[in-house]
Formats: sequence, structure tokens, C-alpha cells
Amino acid sequence: MVNPKQQNLDPGLYLIATPIGTARDITLRTLDILASADVIAAEDTRSLRKLLDIHGISLVDRPLVAYHDHNGDRVRPRIMQALQAGKSVVYASEAGTPMVADPGYDLARAAVAEGHKLISAPGPSAAITALTLAGLPTDHFFFAGFLPNASGRRKTALQEVAQVPGTLIFYESPKRIAAMLRDAALVLGGDRRAAVCREITKKFEEVLRGTLDELALICAERTLKGEIVVVIDRAGLPNVDEVDLDSALQDALQGLSVRDAADKVSADLRLKRRQVYQRALELDASHSPEGDQ
Repeated sequence: MVNPKQQNLDPGLYLIATPIGTARDITLRTLDILASADVIAAEDTRSLRKLLDIHGISLVDRPLVAYHDHNGDRVRPRIMQALQAGKSVVYASEAGTPMVADPGYDLARAAVAEGHKLISAPGPSAAITALTLAGLPTDHFFFAGFLPNASGRRKTALQEVAQVPGTLIFYESPKRIAAMLRDAALVLGGDRRAAVCREITKKFEEVLRGTLDELALICAERTLKGEIVVVIDRAGLPNVDEVDLDSALQDALQGLSVRDAADKVSADLRLKRRQVYQRALELDASHSPEGDQ
């Protein structure tokens, strides 16, 4: 084990990335900062205490402050007072890089607004690690965080990113992964390539690769555990004529509502939903009893 070095840190807010699984996935610079900062703030103090113990870092008489979504408004002024007093403050997210799906954003924004120095010590990130594991294009990507829990809102959110010209990255709960993949297949297109990455850097790390349809079926039949990142390939270029559109809509309307048929076909053919939805309404009306009169 390399002993962390105590050093004189300049006053400011230090953002440190903590391991997403394996405790040794931490940088030497991060260990030095943790050993030297005047004040330590953490999204989860229990996790950070364990990390400090593993790497032989003692708090001595330094304060360890919990800073998370539920107490940010109350605790942030205390941290700002420490910065105002010329102290060095380190903030650690529960796992991964601060400000990526964690409460560090408001703290960093407040520090910058008051003219304090903001320093980031890079390190682990579940989103970037999953991107490297997925086997999908990495030249352009879009991190979308967590999708809404409700299916309707989730479909709307997926529709909003359907045409992003880059690989999509989502965080997801094991309890919702099957439903999320079903909705993604419906909205983005079932033939779109994707990867489900779980327990990254941990003992039971696993990466499932395939189309959204294939992954939705796999995850419906399995009970996945652990932290999950879903990576989805970008949309292709549309090249569809009216005959193909009508044929696809007529097939979809046999088993789906007008809304769901429009979602599916617009995703499969990579067309604007408004155009497809309007045509679906017309086709549905022409085949309804009223339309036959």
C-alpha cells in the first residue's frame, strides 16, 4: 500500500472521484487530497469512512460532513463558511465522479458563484466505464442519467433523445431495467444495438450485448442485481417512402393503440413522431366503423 502524503492544499473546493466498485480504483492524487483537506464532505459518510480505513487515512480531528440531496440546503452554508475562512474542503460522491447524477452540482455552483477555487481530481465514472465496455461508437455520446419511473413519462423522455447523433447512456435500477428496455425498444426501435452493464469493476461484473428487443427479453426472464448502466447505439439515417410508412403503421395498428403504434414506427423508421402519429390517426380512422360509413 502506498501511504497518502499530507500536503498543504490551497483553499478551495476539491471534487474527488471515488471507486464505483473495487476500492483500489482510486488515484494517488485523490488519496493525498483526502489525507490533507481541512474539511471532508461526502454524499455517504459511511462509504467514505470505509474507503479511508482501507487506504489508511485518519480523520484525526477533521470534520466529516454528510452532504446529500436531503440536507443540501442546510449543510451547504456550513461548507461555504469553511471556504470563506480559507479552508480546503473536499467533496466525495457515494461512488464515481461528483456532479454526475449526484448532489455535488449545487455545491460546486455555489463555490464558483462566491469566487472560491474549484478543483476536480478525475477518476472513476460508471458512465464512461460502461461506454468503453459496450462495444458501441464512442466518438459522440450523450449521458441522460436516470429516466422517469412512470412508463408514459419514460417514453416521452426516450422520444426526446431518439435522434441524438451519439451513443446514449442511462443509469437504471434493477427493479425497472426490464420495463425500461421494453419502452426503449418501442420508442427507439427494437433493432437498435445496446449493452446492459452491471456491477462494473465488482466481482460479479457482467455485460449483456444485443438489440433492445433481445435485451428486453433477457431482462424480463432474469432478475438482475446491482448498479446498472444501459448504453444504446445512435439512430441511423431515415430513408422511408409513404408506402413503407403505411405498411409499417398498418402492421403496428393490428396489435397496438394509435399512440403506441406511432411510437414504435417513428422509432423503427427513425421519423419525426408528429408526422407518423398524424398518419396513424388517418389510417385508424379509415378502418374504424365510422370511417367505413
